[in-house]
Amino acid sequence: MSHQEPLPPEQQTQPAGDPEARIPDPEVVPKAKRRQFSAEYKLHILEEAGRCIERGQIGELLRREGLYSSHLCTWRQQQARGQLEALAPKKRGRKPDPSATELARLQRETERLRTQLEQAQLIIEVQKKLSRLLGLTTDETDQSER
Repeated sequence: MSHQEPLPPEQQTQPAGDPEARIPDPEVVPKAKRRQFSAEYKLHILEEAGRCIERGQIGELLRREGLYSSHLCTWRQQQARGQLEALAPKKRGRKPDPSATELARLQRETERLRTQLEQAQLIIEVQKKLSRLLGLTTDETDQSER
């Protein structure tokens, strides 16, 4: 005889005349979202795992909380490196390029200095015009304009 495993309840077929015949649900389950754990929760689980002294207690804890042993390993490493700051959620994605931030800072400074230069040149032009109107032109200003 061949060995057959029992079918799950949703795949078992019942007689056609049975009003309670179950039809499998055709709905597609949406993609699961990535779980994120707070630093407090991680510390709580690590403390609870530290109190487990009998065989099988950590496995029971992991099953109850729906965690994997890799979570504990990672969290213990993070805790050893620097308690809450290591356990705090990290920003995902690309890290900013330090040269790009320096470039942006220099561009802002250049723009600020250009604005100051334009203002200074405008003030100088106004002073020149005022000195001409008042007849205060000197030989030095005449020579520099040529």
